[in-house]
Amino acid sequence: MALTPIDEIHAAQIAAGTIGRTKGHEFEAKLSADLNQLAAIPDVEPVKGEQRHLKVGHPDRELVRYILRSKGLKGVKNIRAAWLGGLATFKKGDVVKSKSGIVVKRSKSDILLEISHSGGVDNIGVSVKTCHNKTPTNDQLYCTTAQAFANLLRNNKIPVSDAAERALRMFCGDPGFRPCDDASTPKDRVCSNERWFYDELPQTERNEFQSIFSKYQREISTILLQKAYPEDDPHAPEFLLHQTVAFSDIAKCECAIFRMDELVDQSCKRSGFSTASYTVKKGRFKSSVPHLAPRFGFIQFQRLGNKQNATQLQFNLEAGYFYKLSE
Repeated sequence: MALTPIDEIHAAQIAAGTIGRTKGHEFEAKLSADLNQLAAIPDVEPVKGEQRHLKVGHPDRELVRYILRSKGLKGVKNIRAAWLGGLATFKKGDVVKSKSGIVVKRSKSDILLEISHSGGVDNIGVSVKTCHNKTPTNDQLYCTTAQAFANLLRNNKIPVSDAAERALRMFCGDPGFRPCDDASTPKDRVCSNERWFYDELPQTERNEFQSIFSKYQREISTILLQKAYPEDDPHAPEFLLHQTVAFSDIAKCECAIFRMDELVDQSCKRSGFSTASYTVKKGRFKSSVPHLAPRFGFIQFQRLGNKQNATQLQFNLEAGYFYKLSE
């Protein structure tokens, strides 16, 4: 459903978001088309260190080389690519059916590769991230409600108490859980009355979050990267390709490429659960009062706070994480 702007600033935000998504989908569709025109690419010698993940060149060729080397595939006979990235948001993309014959309507994989090789046929999902700025920016990884996220963890056998779910709803500003819904909230509150900040949540629930994200950091990171649509997504992505910055020549496009387990490993090595101090610098409730932003590894999470999805819980990949690798 089209969004109706409430003022000029909101209209600009909607336009910027639409342009960003359109550019991202255009990159995915072009990458899929280029992959379909590739001849078989021979495997290459392994490389070490940062250069194992950061590549400069045609994204389609670098992606296939990386996959072939990572999976040890030999004797490639044919490569077919289907674009799935636009299905959920733009209702555009290729027709792909699950094993049960149901047409895929949304997938965490933006591109699905079918690689025929001497050992058989591999179907490989690829998540694609893009950045069209001169310097890297945060990239949205997953967006959901507090209740849905709590249930997602429970469905993956990660315990979340009812009290912790309630605290997440306070953090997101769900109606009934906001400062303005609590008669005991001070009248002279200098922060937003539409949500509680992480540092304002009950200490017991904050301790639970720290325990959950510390004990299950690897599992939660994997869920966010691969299981956005667990009920009907037959093609969880096995690889991630991230266009790091804007480019003028596709032949000189810089991309970071990972197997998902490699990215999770790197994120866990980066850091465990922690918080960082920040102040609200824009919007109706900007102030100098410091707050705490929770994060784990390369992943940050926050209340989305925009006009159309104000109470959504948003997870981001840290800007430039691909330049901060441990190997």
